[in-house]
Amino acid sequence: MGVDIELKRIAADETITLRHAVLWPNHPVSHVRLPEDDHGFHYGAFVPSHDTPVAVISLFKEPPPSVGTLNDESRAAARFRKFACDPAYQGRGIGTRLLQYIFEEARTELDCDAIWCDARLSTADWYERRGMTRFGEIFYKEDIPYVRMQI
Repeated sequence: MGVDIELKRIAADETITLRHAVLWPNHPVSHVRLPEDDHGFHYGAFVPSHDTPVAVISLFKEPPPSVGTLNDESRAAARFRKFACDPAYQGRGIGTRLLQYIFEEARTELDCDAIWCDARLSTADWYERRGMTRFGEIFYKEDIPYVRMQI
């Protein structure tokens, strides 16, 4: 957990290589470039020995679907997407620190008091240990089960 990391805002294109390698390696690179990337905020976690991020996440001001407890119109919500950490750096607290960082960025920079995501079902427990809760039904993207998470 004592890994020296720098968390900072990056360009959307700086997220693509890691997104592709971790999340959808069997698809073309274009599969991980979102049309809304140009309107989002992108963050990376950097370690001293790398010029490229070892973890990335993208944040968008976006209301959740009309299920769950976030659909109160008086609440501004942010959605994070394409959260990826290099497998060689997983288990060191880097992803947790990056997630906490964007929670704070959503509050301070986007003025959002609610944050949500579509999480792979295989990672839902990880998000729950970081304070998030599930909402809505399980759904699929291709053959991968997902659940929505919120905080």
